[in-house]
Amino acid sequence: MASHNPSRAKSGDGRLALLLLALPLGLLAATLVVPMISAVNISLHDIRVIGSEGPFSGLDNYARVLTAGSFWHALGVSALWVVGNALVQTVLAVLAALVLNEKFPGVRIARIWIILTWIIPTVVVVIIWRWMLSPSGGMINPFLISIGLIDRPIGFFSSGPMALASLILINSWRWFPFVAIMLLAGLQRIPADLYEAAAVDGAGPIARFRAITWPLLQPTLLVLTVMGTLLSFNVFDIIWLLTAGGPAGASETLPVLIYETAFKAYRMGDAAAMSVVASLMMIGLAILLIDRLAPKETGR
Repeated sequence: MASHNPSRAKSGDGRLALLLLALPLGLLAATLVVPMISAVNISLHDIRVIGSEGPFSGLDNYARVLTAGSFWHALGVSALWVVGNALVQTVLAVLAALVLNEKFPGVRIARIWIILTWIIPTVVVVIIWRWMLSPSGGMINPFLISIGLIDRPIGFFSSGPMALASLILINSWRWFPFVAIMLLAGLQRIPADLYEAAAVDGAGPIARFRAITWPLLQPTLLVLTVMGTLLSFNVFDIIWLLTAGGPAGASETLPVLIYETAFKAYRMGDAAAMSVVASLMMIGLAILLIDRLAPKETGR
């Protein structure tokens, strides 16, 4: 009778795991590491147009970028953009997830329909919202006038703060269903016995949410916070299609500035330097968020 060797079986499983991981890790390296190395190389040269050659300039591009007021302005707008999206999306997603977690007629249909705003193409989203927010012919201005909030049509993209706020609401409208579905999955993993025990003890809905729902959603919220921050920071399409960074740079986030620097000002070296700096900032922010938001183990 053949003997079974546990250590040999574990070794074989380990080699199989490495073999299975080799392809995805190779693809990740090809699509992430290689372009990043190329960006660093471009950032060290004075390249004007993509695909052309340029003399080695060392850290001159980084010095020029980090001393430019446009870079810090775009970084500040990006910070407002990320924080605004995080707050609006989280509030809308939590409320939607709590509603969809309840049992009521048509809940299955509601869970399907809520995801439609996320799968609609960006161009379609832009067309819909540009028409709805139009000062002439749109439906938002007449509605606000009818309920007495405004007395005449306003241009949602004509002033700086209004344009940025409108973009945040549009982007949050598109992305909060995805966050809501992720939170709904987290809610459905919470044992119903906990809510029943809390109800027996006299805890109301708000107390149950604070004592059970919110703490047990922390792991899911951690992942969504990190992912949402990185994804929101890199949003380019909605901003560019609706305002192109205007008016007067009020909605010019860092990705928009990088695009304009590379393909309108023809300073590819400067754009690459901005990209490298932004990538390092995002990596640092992700590490900070994971460290601050991750549940801390308490010693016994």
